[in-house]
Amino acid sequence: MPPQVELIRLPALWLENGEFTVGDSCQSVETVKESRKNLLISEFDRIKPDCLITEFFPFGRHKLIFELLPLVEHIKNISPNTKIICSLRDVIGKETEPQEEETICDLMNRYFDLLLFHADSKFQQFSESFARYRDIKSEVIHTGFVTQAVKANIDNQQLWGEINPNTAKILVSVGGGRIGYELLETVVVASSNLSQITPHIIKIFTGPFMPEDKIKQLKQISGDCSNIQIETYTCKLLEYMQTADISLSLSGYNTTMNILSTGVRAIVVPIGHEQQDKEQLVRTHKLEQLGIVNYILPQDLTASYLAEKIVTNLNKNRKLHQNNFELNGANKTACFLKSYLERVKLLAL
Repeated sequence: MPPQVELIRLPALWLENGEFTVGDSCQSVETVKESRKNLLISEFDRIKPDCLITEFFPFGRHKLIFELLPLVEHIKNISPNTKIICSLRDVIGKETEPQEEETICDLMNRYFDLLLFHADSKFQQFSESFARYRDIKSEVIHTGFVTQAVKANIDNQQLWGEINPNTAKILVSVGGGRIGYELLETVVVASSNLSQITPHIIKIFTGPFMPEDKIKQLKQISGDCSNIQIETYTCKLLEYMQTADISLSLSGYNTTMNILSTGVRAIVVPIGHEQQDKEQLVRTHKLEQLGIVNYILPQDLTASYLAEKIVTNLNKNRKLHQNNFELNGANKTACFLKSYLERVKLLAL
């Protein structure tokens, strides 16, 4: 974290099969929920911020309404000058029921002053993501995509080791790792198919939240293959993606942004956290239509098909997409918020 950022950790809750659990904690779910709610309110009172930004809520995170609704109600009652802002990714992806849409509109209009929509308006507009966009009264700002800046002068050898220039460098990642094991396993199995066609090295990052038994199982499947390297986490994922010949991943927002900024050849597998969650599928379908990625649906993920797709993509020219999209969403968001809050303060004088 940058030195100016204070990180406040809430007691952990995990969502498994639609229900909360507390992991190895001896406390009950209800006790942890109460602690989280009270901590959010007390930290707000301590910090007294000019604005509060929620990620996704109220368009999602409704299972956290037990802590978020008391927080925004507290702010409106105690600190009415504090601006409440929703930060929303490019695709909501969930087909909302009429009653849920009504709830979203009600929460937005009752508590929120601004909506930051983190997409390039040429790629996805808020009106495409939310059917009742006309009923949202707050201002909606399309910030552009929020991406990391690509690095210069990367030491290829330090990342991948000493390898033959003809060896294909394959990067595999699944975000945090709570989902996506099936992709990793299929890649390991596909390596033997691929070895008959092209020399390659596979760098797999499981993510910090993949269960230990799954990681152990993956290492057992890979056996003695020296060209398959399995690690939990790296802070240099963007550098690996810049130098890889191809990236295999899920198609969450952050990974997709890395694909756009690095121009790496990419095969993605869109997976939803829930059956009705189509965020990754919607995003991926649009990107494939633009020729930026190829995707494989989870039900079509086999070793032979994946190996075939990898070979096909390795034969394609690498493209850079920076000029096609607004990728400066982080700076644009920061500049807009600074200007917005300064205007609010002037008007309050």
